[in-house]
Amino acid sequence: MTRATRPKIKQRLHWFALHGVIRGLASYGAKHGEMQGRLIADPTVRADPGGFADELREHGTIVRGRAAWLTADHAVAHQLLRSDDFSVTAIGKTLPGPLGWLEQKTTVKGRLHPLLPPSMLSVEPPEHTRYRKTVSSVFTTRAVAALRERVEQAAVALLDGIEAGPTDRVDVVDAYCAQLPVTVIGDILGVPDHDRPRILEFGELAAPSLDVGLSWDQYLRVERGLDGFNTWLAQHLGHLKRHPGDDLMSQIIAAGDDGTRLDDEELRATAGLVLAAGFETTVNLLGNGIRILLEHPDQLAMLRDDPELWPGAVEEILRLESPVQLSARLARVDTEVAGRAVAAGELVILYLAGANRDPKVFDDPHRFDVTRGNAGKHLSFSGGRHFCLGAALARAEGEVGLRAFFDRYPDARLAGDGSRRDTRVLRGWATLPITLGEARAAVPS
Repeated sequence: MTRATRPKIKQRLHWFALHGVIRGLASYGAKHGEMQGRLIADPTVRADPGGFADELREHGTIVRGRAAWLTADHAVAHQLLRSDDFSVTAIGKTLPGPLGWLEQKTTVKGRLHPLLPPSMLSVEPPEHTRYRKTVSSVFTTRAVAALRERVEQAAVALLDGIEAGPTDRVDVVDAYCAQLPVTVIGDILGVPDHDRPRILEFGELAAPSLDVGLSWDQYLRVERGLDGFNTWLAQHLGHLKRHPGDDLMSQIIAAGDDGTRLDDEELRATAGLVLAAGFETTVNLLGNGIRILLEHPDQLAMLRDDPELWPGAVEEILRLESPVQLSARLARVDTEVAGRAVAAGELVILYLAGANRDPKVFDDPHRFDVTRGNAGKHLSFSGGRHFCLGAALARAEGEVGLRAFFDRYPDARLAGDGSRRDTRVLRGWATLPITLGEARAAVPS
């Protein structure tokens, strides 16, 4: 064996332990109707999450899968997101003995991943409390209000650029839905304009990192994206330490004089999560929102007649087309969930897309209704101590971004089917062709 082939073999073994076995078992299970296998390997689930949720509910409130429990029940998901009997988990942590050993032996040390410590998505108190306190200290209500003004400015500038373009047909994901949050998150992280296209590149490559059962090609793209992002982020944070600005990331670097200051690895993990959560989910919220509103012109007409409905419309989009489709919690102790015994160390997959369509909570749950009074009960921002820190900003970007688009282009219509992103945890559009129609003057939001 040559020295050059060793990393490739190690990489193959890592994929096999982390994704390959799961992918094979899931494909087999999906062919035989097993619900967990279908969630991972059945493309019809991504096409119709509501239909899958209805099927899952028919099997029970909480269903035993091959390697984990599954639930689409709102009450159960709400409970587990807040329960001290359950914790978040890390990628590879629940693999059985030999696979877990192989994954640990072949993983790249020092590479940050959104589902590995010290990411806030995969740690619990006291570490999680310290990380969250540091970020919360600068991610204040006043800071979010100032960012809302930036969202408004960015939306107008982007729409001006689209209006000045050579055609009235655009891929709205590429031209608008991705550009708006990358502008805002770039401001938060102090990213110079010339580096912002790299955020788009890294985001596209690394988005499937939240999924399990990746193909070999997907795995290689994710690895390439994570490596590139890790290298760039270390350099960027080093620059901010030497030359701090008035951005929120510079404030996070300086925060923590009471003993909560983050070390270099924790800073990179926090910045990476702010970027991924603040960019990826908002791209999906905007794309999902434009698509569903164009498919429901009666609801769009209601928003034009009464702009006060926009905040509720964003909640309804988040409910019906959740940018994050599922989460998971690991039992810390032997416990009981909805009358079923769940042993310590067992995983429960919370199908948020299903919980958000639970008929016990939402009347006619598959119907899109911008006047729905309880749409805000959705679980799209998680819950409990892991409730999304950027929820207020995401709501502002959704409300401002969608309203600005439809105020400028009230006659916009779909110009093709578009294509969904090839991810399961994250739900959004990769492409969405739109015929814009006649532009109208910008309307203050």
